[in-house]
Amino acid sequence: MEKTTVDLNIDMIGRSDSSRHYGDTLNYVYVVGDDKISTDLKVISEAANKLYTKLELDYKFNDPNDRNRIYFRSDHYNFAAKGVPIIFYYDGMLKADYHKPTDTPDKINYPLMAKRTQLVFYTAWEMANRNDMLKRDIKLEIPKR
Repeated sequence: MEKTTVDLNIDMIGRSDSSRHYGDTLNYVYVVGDDKISTDLKVISEAANKLYTKLELDYKFNDPNDRNRIYFRSDHYNFAAKGVPIIFYYDGMLKADYHKPTDTPDKINYPLMAKRTQLVFYTAWEMANRNDMLKRDIKLEIPKR
């Protein structure tokens, strides 16, 4: 784990959140966790986005006190709990199709998914071409339920 610089989780990036009624609903991604363990990661993520993809980075689910507890409930948390910086790129789909057979490919917004994937790629590219690992300079705080 000490040699793992980051975990970029793209578990759910293909759909649009039908309850998101602000901003550009066809040009966004929810970003979770980029500011929790490393002060480097958010800076890299936002710079890659500004330079390459220009998505609206929405931090709605980044609050550790979020009732959905998104930060604590997907694969990335296993890395975060060990001190590895993470970003969970997320489309907001904890709705009717979540983990059900009705979550079918015809519901994916492929152009938006491609743009989100490009952001992940460029963020990873920036980190892969750094001389140093990301700082791990923030202690992970786990809020009480």
